[in-house]
Amino acid sequence: MQGWIGVDLDGTLSRWPEEEEPNNGFIGRPVVPMILLVKKWVAEGRRVKILTARANYSYQIPFIKAWLKKHGLGFLEITAAKDFDMEVLYDDRAIQVERNTGRLIGAPIDESQWDRDRKKK
Repeated sequence: MQGWIGVDLDGTLSRWPEEEEPNNGFIGRPVVPMILLVKKWVAEGRRVKILTARANYSYQIPFIKAWLKKHGLGFLEITAAKDFDMEVLYDDRAIQVERNTGRLIGAPIDESQWDRDRKKK
């Protein structure tokens, strides 16, 4: 089976919906550089899936599908699950960890900043 690229929705492919709660189906404006990157991958024949926690809630799927269609990505698969075929994940909340070592790649997390950001949401 062909591997796939996971792309998060809120905060990655779309702007975090600060004006509304995501649980009511509202999805923010597109993050244009990510939309263009996903379209490039698709044009290259790569398999891309939208990997979002929203997919755990069936009532969210029509909102996601409509948003993707509106932005030229209506053909993408939607999932809430990783599997062994996922090659990489693009997500605004992820911290990369070096495989098998536990070593964080990039700047270590500043938990006080995380707490401030979390309170904003």
